[in-house]
Amino acid sequence: MHSPLRIAVLECDTPIDKINRRYNGYGGVFRIFLKASVNALNQPERLDPETGMEITAWDIVNDDKYPNLEDVDAVLLTGSSTYQLGDPKHSKAYTNHNGPKPEHNSFEDTPWINRLVEFTQQVLAQDRVRLLGICFGHQIVGRALGSKVGRSDQGWEIAVCDMDMADEGKEFFGRDKIRIQQMHRDIVFEYPPNVIPLGSSPRCVVQGMYAPRRFVTVQGHPEFTGDIATETIQKRAEAGVFKEDQAQDALSRANLEHDGVAIGVAFLKFLLEE
Repeated sequence: MHSPLRIAVLECDTPIDKINRRYNGYGGVFRIFLKASVNALNQPERLDPETGMEITAWDIVNDDKYPNLEDVDAVLLTGSSTYQLGDPKHSKAYTNHNGPKPEHNSFEDTPWINRLVEFTQQVLAQDRVRLLGICFGHQIVGRALGSKVGRSDQGWEIAVCDMDMADEGKEFFGRDKIRIQQMHRDIVFEYPPNVIPLGSSPRCVVQGMYAPRRFVTVQGHPEFTGDIATETIQKRAEAGVFKEDQAQDALSRANLEHDGVAIGVAFLKFLLEE
């Protein structure tokens, strides 16, 4: 691997305003998450906490520019917003300067999502640059590989939940069970061919996918902190996306201990593997 490890974060959305101001977009969220993961990895001879990573952020929703694959070692696809605003008069929580914030679904046939799928296929077609997919990014990888993606009939999976591990998932993450922040109701319906399953949950059979030295994805949000989950749940409840009892249940689990950084460590080991 190149030193420093060059990671392009493809921002598939803009966080809600309070989180956006605090972290400077999802690029900022992932910089903090990956820095914490490097510290937890604690192998400065392989990945120095201060100089070992070069992270760039790419707003692929509002711009059509993508990184040159020759200039990066890894591409990370972030999560995005998947919600229905309903009646606009209840949508104050999800507005931007141009009105209500749109919904982004991994299965939509829109120009920016189609570009992202095509770029993801380009990454998958070569064997040097590795790919990480988070939530919406996980679904985009599934779509790029030909799997069906769409709305689950199980509804939302929200806040800290258990991920039941496949044997390969236990080996990859180095633990028998994973607890991870969730914020989704869209899913990958089946594993693509020649992909290793990492785990499942009662609401989502395809919780993680892996192909050695090529890509790894998770449906959950290892980068989410309790405050990000809490603020997102509260805003979506205000917007009428979550029912009150649904929101209260999620809020009761939003600040539970989870394995986000341990997942980040496994991601880094994957990126560093020769």
